[in-house]
Amino acid sequence: MKNIRLGMTEITVPQNAFGALPIQRVTTDEAVSLLRNAYDGGMRFFDTARAYSDSEEKVGKAFEGMRDKVFISSKTGATTKEKFEEDLNTTLTNLKTDYLDIYQLHCAAKCYTEEDDIYNCLVEAKKQGKIRHIGITAHKIGVAEDIVNSGLYETLQFPFSYLASDRDIALVNLCKERDMGFIAMKGLSGGLLTNSRACMAFMSQYDALPIWGIQRQSELDEWLSFFENEVTMTDELKTVIDKDRNELLGEFCRGCGYCMPCTVGITINQCARMSQMVRRAPSQNWLTDYWQQEMLKIDSCVDCGICKTRCPYELDIPNLLKKNLADYKEILAGKPV
Repeated sequence: MKNIRLGMTEITVPQNAFGALPIQRVTTDEAVSLLRNAYDGGMRFFDTARAYSDSEEKVGKAFEGMRDKVFISSKTGATTKEKFEEDLNTTLTNLKTDYLDIYQLHCAAKCYTEEDDIYNCLVEAKKQGKIRHIGITAHKIGVAEDIVNSGLYETLQFPFSYLASDRDIALVNLCKERDMGFIAMKGLSGGLLTNSRACMAFMSQYDALPIWGIQRQSELDEWLSFFENEVTMTDELKTVIDKDRNELLGEFCRGCGYCMPCTVGITINQCARMSQMVRRAPSQNWLTDYWQQEMLKIDSCVDCGICKTRCPYELDIPNLLKKNLADYKEILAGKPV
């Protein structure tokens, strides 16, 4: 397994890390078991956030008494000094630690600089020893480029998968040039990519640390298998990647959920990508009575546009929902998938 150095932080870990967002959906015992099994299997970097309900608490319980053996990053969505301090203290308590290896501004709408109180909060927390390194996450490529060019942050977390554009790849390379750690989120593009070997082979070509969102032991087993059987790019995997890129590139929903909640109750982050999910996962899982009723809620869309303002990818969500519903109705009428 290739090791990744996260730029100027000097944090060096295997290129195979744990994204702890999904563990908020399982019991504490299940989460602790997953996290400890991940450590035993070779993972050393664990990423969570204040926004992931009880994820931090589960990570804290899993690694209590072995804090020096793992690297933990968390995030805050705070934009004021008061909220920042509240979030950081809560996070440290949840994680049963007195420091974070990386603390990140979560889903930044812009590159915060010395002129912004929230950036200065990070600097002060680092001086106090509560955080060791300053990081930030973004979804918009222009914001991410501004962040890297600012030279103010030690790590950037950004969506990166084999559906990446040339501009996305250039961003990763720019991070390397600027000695900035690059943490790759959404390496499976919200579940649309299903070939873990292809995903791992793609990542191995770059100085990027992927944090795989893991909820089940079977998922963890796939990622841990690469510690013993290293994956490199092959012609076979290139064919898989090319096929997926041909099918998926363009306007598609990554399922991040930032658009939610919907004013009329539509499950946007699933319904807006139903055409892909019904074809890339077992179809019967998405053709149940439950999902038929959820999809029919799209007919009640009032085009308020609130979801569009929240989407980090600037998608035309109302139109995307309507396209998915039309396709879904054709599938229910017998159109092959």
